[in-house]
Amino acid sequence: MTRFSVLDLSPVVQGSTPSNALRNSLDLAQHAEQLAYNRYWVAEHHNMRGIASAATSIVICHIATGTQEIRVGAGGIMLPNHAPLVIAEQFGTLASLFPDRIDLGLGRAPGSDQITAHALRRTLNGSAEDFPRDVVELHHYLGAPQDGQRVVATPGAGTHVPLWILGSSLFGAQLAAMLGLPFAFASHFAPAMMAEAISIYRDTFKPSETLKQPYVMLGFNICGAESQEEANYLRSSSKLSFLNMRKGTPTLLPPPVADLEDQLDDLNRSLLKQMNNPIASGTVDDLESGMSAFIEETGADELMLVCSIYEHAKRVRSFEIAADAARRIQTRQSDPATYISA
Repeated sequence: MTRFSVLDLSPVVQGSTPSNALRNSLDLAQHAEQLAYNRYWVAEHHNMRGIASAATSIVICHIATGTQEIRVGAGGIMLPNHAPLVIAEQFGTLASLFPDRIDLGLGRAPGSDQITAHALRRTLNGSAEDFPRDVVELHHYLGAPQDGQRVVATPGAGTHVPLWILGSSLFGAQLAAMLGLPFAFASHFAPAMMAEAISIYRDTFKPSETLKQPYVMLGFNICGAESQEEANYLRSSSKLSFLNMRKGTPTLLPPPVADLEDQLDDLNRSLLKQMNNPIASGTVDDLESGMSAFIEETGADELMLVCSIYEHAKRVRSFEIAADAARRIQTRQSDPATYISA
């Protein structure tokens, strides 16, 4: 049965502050738990005024403290920015505080521009080949200590925090398959190589002590509302944000604008056509249809839902609508003979 989870970028909207964004993230996580979402992840980004989750492990602690059962994790930690031992200690501490609730997704991108990456790491001498070695080192620190092991993560050793490999290209798929780890693909913003990456991962997967069969989680955008017209209006915020980013002038998430595309010139309309990321937008019926088609196309084991809406209450409502659609999908999967769409 397909699982459904939440990816939260802790958006800072125009007229608000990071403090408000982090409070909203906790509120959304509490709703997600009540709505029976499987896990709640936050992501590491730096030097982005519109994203408040840069100190990712601290945000995870904030979310886990305010919830009871939902899994909480990183989607992800950009490992090239950190020493594996430091991440082992951070997530070992989280796992010690919140047993059997912490996930650790790992990416090899910097989560920032090159200048910021240099400020984080002080040097850019590393290469892509460092990432697999760092993943293995991190996995080692989280496992049971070996006799004579000179460096032990405390906390961390023996916590066996579940590791995921994140990716938006074929590299992550190959690494996840080789190490026998679950694979999360960033199809919500970079879907171009999704199908090929999934195929490579499944075809070359090697079972491990962690995972016996391949497990694929895919990012998927949603915008749930009471009508298609309202959803179109709410989505204008993410469209404006996309246009600002493409122009090299990223901003805080702007408020929605009615009839946005009617106000744009030909260039901006053309840019919007490049937003081909998978999305289901509209009512519960629209979300059910869109998510079902995507699951059928990809065979995803889990969808990580992403939603950018300016007004927090509307964003919460969007995830409520998506949860209703998810329950319909799961009901149909569990008993297709008796399922009747509401």
